[in-house]
Amino acid sequence: MTEGPTFLELPARLSKPRVRGITHLLDKGLPPRATEDLLSQAAHLIDIVKIGWGIGYLDPTLPRRIASYAAAGVPVCLGGTLTEIVAHQDRVGQFRDWALSIGISHVEVSNGLQALSDDRKLGLIKELCADFVVLAETGSKDGNYPTTPHEWVEEMTRDLDAGAEFVVAEGRESGNVGLYHADQAVHEEIVSEILMQIPQDRIIFEAPVKAQQTWFITTLGAEVNLGNIEPSSVLPLETLRLGLRADTAVPGPSG
Repeated sequence: MTEGPTFLELPARLSKPRVRGITHLLDKGLPPRATEDLLSQAAHLIDIVKIGWGIGYLDPTLPRRIASYAAAGVPVCLGGTLTEIVAHQDRVGQFRDWALSIGISHVEVSNGLQALSDDRKLGLIKELCADFVVLAETGSKDGNYPTTPHEWVEEMTRDLDAGAEFVVAEGRESGNVGLYHADQAVHEEIVSEILMQIPQDRIIFEAPVKAQQTWFITTLGAEVNLGNIEPSSVLPLETLRLGLRADTAVPGPSG
């Protein structure tokens, strides 16, 4: 990759593999050529790719695309909805063997469909941690669970104790449930409660909307972990992190 210009003074950013400042991409079934084009432009800015929902189960090009991601140093995660359906149908063993056979390194464990008991979710995290890096999501798809900020913290704490590497705060692709009000504004009281108990570096905040990304960066800093980022938003997000966009720019005095 050709090195870019270096003449501006910008905030320091960790290089990959990053332990914070993670950009977690939502892949909704990119074609192989589009995957390769994305990586040629932005692989250095993408830390984890989640194959959304059950798309990975249907995409015949997934092994090829996983190989492209792996060659670019980008791990691939299967989405939590697929994991929930696998657990509900008692197909965890088959799921594990298939995922390992195609090069999956990360899986998401969630309960967004509200079909798993707390114990079943924790058991699934412990079981899958033997073979994968587990990201455990908190929050339901309809936004009705957890009902209080304290319950968000309790579930995240249990998931980390069970072996999850990261906890993911639900925002969905729409950015209007979970962490967010119906108008996409941030539930600041939920974020504040989470950060009082959970280390920021272990949290990925789903933030698909630019205003949400801006809020997290201006509130928590450029090295906040953000998820559900659209492929077309990877470079724009980095401009927010580095103050190269009006929303986060802090120009110095002219001289």
